[in-house]
Amino acid sequence: MSLLNGPFTGGPTLSDGVTMPWLGLGVWKTKDGDEVIHAVKSAIEIGYRSIDTASAYKNEDGVGQGIHESGLPREELFITTKVFNNEQGYEQTLQACESSRKKLGLDVIDLYLIHWPVKDKFRETWKALIHLQKEGYVKSIGVSNFQTHHLNAIIEDTGVVPVVNQVEFHPLLTQRELLKYCREQSIQLEAWSPLLQGNLDIPLLQDLARKYEKTPAQIVLRWDIQQGVITIPKSVNADRIRENAGIFDFTLSDEDVLAIEGLNKDHRYGPDPDNFNF
Repeated sequence: MSLLNGPFTGGPTLSDGVTMPWLGLGVWKTKDGDEVIHAVKSAIEIGYRSIDTASAYKNEDGVGQGIHESGLPREELFITTKVFNNEQGYEQTLQACESSRKKLGLDVIDLYLIHWPVKDKFRETWKALIHLQKEGYVKSIGVSNFQTHHLNAIIEDTGVVPVVNQVEFHPLLTQRELLKYCREQSIQLEAWSPLLQGNLDIPLLQDLARKYEKTPAQIVLRWDIQQGVITIPKSVNADRIRENAGIFDFTLSDEDVLAIEGLNKDHRYGPDPDNFNF
């Protein structure tokens, strides 16, 4: 697992043999239309090859337009989207995937995720994802916001292990037990809201930014990948998108990685996967 080959030319190989970039552009809360089109095109021009969206973000059309206008060959991009809560269930998920493919303008989605573990639905939804992969509509299948008991349930049901689990992960929520479990199961952990939703005014991060002559955001994103965690910071600003990619020309010391881990407070900015209602 190389961390030195840059965000755009390499990344971890998932358990199904597919390679996924370490760094991607997240588009949560990015407005459909010009805003998301510009963000996607800027990221691709800078060199990003991974874009993460979801049906719930209501911007798949714009993401697809940005991909199309970039002019980059399809095979050079890695596109993730997700089936949302009100679309879950076996047949509904098949329909949701078809809708996402049309909006994105893609024959095949690179990574399709269950967005949240909706009680009494996520098991059937997972079976639908397995079917979609077998039929060739998606290359890789995974989940988002799943705890270990959710993961155990779908693995016991089907024998099929998700290749990715995308969860809230940052210095105040280090998810050590979940990370350990995913490593044991060969499930790639991926961080959403890696930058603490902008709450980076933490003395240790400021100190490390000065030490390494980087920004606090770059320190956190580098911390992600040194733990083998894929990261997808969100921005609509081209300069910030470029800045977020500047994390492959330095290495945090083991001592500093542990110091950042020590910031953990089990603090969530987003909902608790065991207690959400949407």
